[in-house]
Amino acid sequence: MSPGRPASLAETINATLADLLEHDPRVVLIGEDIGRLGGVFRVTRGLRQRFGGDRVRDSVLAESTIVGQAVGMAISGLVPVCEIQFDGFVYPAVNQLVTQAARIGQRWNGQVEPSLVVRIPSGGGIRGVEHHSESNEALFARAPGISVACPSTGEDADQILRHATGLGSPVVMYEPIRLYWRRNLPERSAEPASAPTAARVVRRGSDVTVATFGAVTNEVLEAARALSPDVDVEVVDLRWVAPVDLDTVLRSVARTGRLLIVHEAAKYAGIGGEVAASVAEDGFHLLKGPVRRLAPDRRAYPPADFEDDYLISVRQIMNEVLEMTK
Repeated sequence: MSPGRPASLAETINATLADLLEHDPRVVLIGEDIGRLGGVFRVTRGLRQRFGGDRVRDSVLAESTIVGQAVGMAISGLVPVCEIQFDGFVYPAVNQLVTQAARIGQRWNGQVEPSLVVRIPSGGGIRGVEHHSESNEALFARAPGISVACPSTGEDADQILRHATGLGSPVVMYEPIRLYWRRNLPERSAEPASAPTAARVVRRGSDVTVATFGAVTNEVLEAARALSPDVDVEVVDLRWVAPVDLDTVLRSVARTGRLLIVHEAAKYAGIGGEVAASVAEDGFHLLKGPVRRLAPDRRAYPPADFEDDYLISVRQIMNEVLEMTK
């Protein structure tokens, strides 16, 4: 990385993993091609050469064994950090995550506190083929015992990784693929996160709150800037979707009276539904109108030539906000 040049998301994650490996001998990285190749997106580039094959382990082509090994390592007191090449490849490991990793602490009456992290590149906008552009964070968000994080900046990814490796329970971190190598400086938070698992207010506003997470946070911010000064949009980056920091969302809705939730995963049974229901239950008196959700329909991610019709655009966000504030 050149002096003065902002670090990309991928470079920040690489630097954080290197620091964790350097200072905590319990940390071990596991994944397909993460060692010699440095990962399919080169996020772990150079780490095997620096820390050796015992600490940065190339796995066989089987996600179930990646997480299965990690579960055993975590029980033994190590801190495994797994990489799944794409979110669409994580399904073979669901059994190990949901029926094993998520329940170990309770099954052992708290005598074991396994720290285990699963990093998953996710989302579209990269012209990926089938199984390469999904957003399945809601799958793990509803599983008790698993925490789920969705950073949109390198700073968030760094904080999340450091917190996750010491949490004592499994964490799944979804990393937006299309942000890996962008070098745009992140917009400074108007209200930084108050805790490692808290949301952050990225942009202050008075007319409507837009809650979001992951890569689409950038489209939300672009829409907010385009609507200003006619409509003053407050943007809340949730950062974690299990648990969700509803307190920050409710404080924002108290200021604006309106809430739109935007995410890249399908609307049906998505994170937006949970946030909307919770705000309706606990903050109905704060609302000037109904909570809205903006997300793709419930369908498989389309081929590359049609992904622009699936992804949420800046124009769609703008139109939804304008409709809410008429």
